[in-house]
Amino acid sequence: MAEMVFQRTKGLQDRPFHYCPGCTHGIIHRLVAEVLEELDVLDKAIGVAPVGCSVFAYDYFNCDMQEAAHGRAPAVATGIKRVHPDKVVFSYQGDGDLASIGTAEIVHAAMRGEKITTIFVNNAIYGMTGGQMAPTTLVGQKATTSPFGRDKDHAGSPIRMSEMLATLDGPAYIERVTVTTPAHVRKAKKAIKKAFQAQIERKGFTMIEVLSTCPTNWGLTPVEALRWLEENMIPYYPLGVYKTSEEVK
Repeated sequence: MAEMVFQRTKGLQDRPFHYCPGCTHGIIHRLVAEVLEELDVLDKAIGVAPVGCSVFAYDYFNCDMQEAAHGRAPAVATGIKRVHPDKVVFSYQGDGDLASIGTAEIVHAAMRGEKITTIFVNNAIYGMTGGQMAPTTLVGQKATTSPFGRDKDHAGSPIRMSEMLATLDGPAYIERVTVTTPAHVRKAKKAIKKAFQAQIERKGFTMIEVLSTCPTNWGLTPVEALRWLEENMIPYYPLGVYKTSEEVK
């Protein structure tokens, strides 16, 4: 009899994702789900879905989920955590949701040290609504609203959320990762687990930024998109730990 060596995590529903081919949301979903299962907190977890490509995240995670208005996931997560301090609460947000319309919510949730975990998926573009320039779009990167490339003189520089939030007192742990290779996937899972463990131990606010691809709106094949991310996004958004407290090991 063959030995089972790999199986679907119990943290995900048994249904196909709606994401475009080559989108790495699916990988990130699985990592979050695996971590919740391994920490044995699926029955205690409450996730908050954003407006964006992952707006239907509540259809995929096998835990309680709440939908939030555009950008308001940190505020919703804060309310849930304060009412249910024993629950493991997380928001799952894209760069348009978190770094644009929801900037105030994430900044103040982090500053207050709310004991929630944010999974921040940065693909440098507005994915769901057709590929407009986002706060994270790179200088020179083309989008539907910047057909000649982002102009720094006109639109400013892309915002680095991990670096900015790391200057605040409230966060206990902030790290930027990616999922472009198996080695990066393993590192990303380790970071996500550390963030949730810190929340469970009530250390403070935690956030994992995951650099992700958007082959459809970048106009690239999935393989080309992985290469483009590594060659263009990582130099501007360096991977690594940006904030950690002595209590977070």
